[in-house]
Amino acid sequence: TVFMSFYTMIDGLFVSNLLGTDALSAINLSAPIISLVTAVSTMLATGGSAVIMKKAGEGKIEEARRDFTFLILVNIGVGIVMSLLGFALMDKIFAGMGLSQKVFDYCHAYLSHYLLFTVPILLMNNFTLYMIASGRSTLSMLCSITGGVLNILLDPIFIFGLDLGISGAAIATLLSQCVSASILASFFLRGQSEIRVSIRCVSTAPKIYLTIFKSGMPSFFRQGMASVSAMALNFNAGVYGDAAVAAMAIVTKVFNFLLSAVIGFGQGMQPVVGYNYGAKELGRVRQAVSFSLKFCTVILTVAAAAGAVFAPQIVQFFRNDPAVVAVGTQAFRFQCISLPLAAVLVFANMLFQSLGKSWRASLLALCRQGMFFIPLVYLLPMHFGLLGLEVTQMCSDLIAFLVSAAFLLHYFRREFDRV
Repeated sequence: TVFMSFYTMIDGLFVSNLLGTDALSAINLSAPIISLVTAVSTMLATGGSAVIMKKAGEGKIEEARRDFTFLILVNIGVGIVMSLLGFALMDKIFAGMGLSQKVFDYCHAYLSHYLLFTVPILLMNNFTLYMIASGRSTLSMLCSITGGVLNILLDPIFIFGLDLGISGAAIATLLSQCVSASILASFFLRGQSEIRVSIRCVSTAPKIYLTIFKSGMPSFFRQGMASVSAMALNFNAGVYGDAAVAAMAIVTKVFNFLLSAVIGFGQGMQPVVGYNYGAKELGRVRQAVSFSLKFCTVILTVAAAAGAVFAPQIVQFFRNDPAVVAVGTQAFRFQCISLPLAAVLVFANMLFQSLGKSWRASLLALCRQGMFFIPLVYLLPMHFGLLGLEVTQMCSDLIAFLVSAAFLLHYFRREFDRV
């Protein structure tokens, strides 16, 4: 998760500084569609991981293997369908935004290359989570770092060395992800894990398919609503000009990267929680959640303090434009206020997902980016102008934190205090 966000941020950095504001806008406008692909991938990965690790904790290894193989086949099928739908609809979507021809061409070039690689992107996300679930988190991290470093090296080569422009940025990113996916896939295909792929061993019980999708729906809502929110943010930022669009794009990318680190930590926590919950080790479940909350809150608090101090330099690093820096700095500092709360927002959602409490997890997933953000992103700018746009995410996070904390405290007091 961290490196999926990192790839996007690196593309934004190179494209903004080397190709200009129009190219950066194209990546930002393409981001919601890419987020939908990520949402489906995360839904399958987290839903499957929760179910499979719970079975492993119960000692049902053969059932876990069947479900894992089924999930890999589903990812391939879903990836092909999403690619075909994307090619069929993307020009209509971009045409409806009223873009200039230059920005439209940038959007088409970037997204069309991305859609060619939908299957390996879905598989990489799934293999990464199952690698962590198999106790090989270090190897998983090294594979992701390899892809990230390769992306940094290939971006300038493909953009300028091969004169491919924004298409080169997309190709460099996707090739890097394919390398990571191939390394991860080999681990499971060669039978180096207790949970492995075997075409002779595919689950045929319809009930388990529904359980996996149900368990993964909170992840879909979390990522999917982020996509819808990004579209709403782009629309409202456009009222204040290109500088506001670029500034909010930069701030969103940086904070999505920080949040993805928390989500990645949470994805590592989920197999532990699922396994121990299946084994009825509730004390270990509580310890895992408590440690994760404390550790990530401390890290996010330090990051928020540093971000508030160095906000102008961070925004300027992406785009050295006084108007962009002015808007971006203020929005960046407002979001730093609510950043330390992100651990509670993420882990409350992921805990309920791991325990099979799907309706609670889905509701909390909708809170931050959907239930509160979308009304606020329209209402606050109406009353406070650009300032309202800049504080929208902070206000949404504060409300979502109160709801998430209440759910978390209530459940722990009711279910875990006896441990």
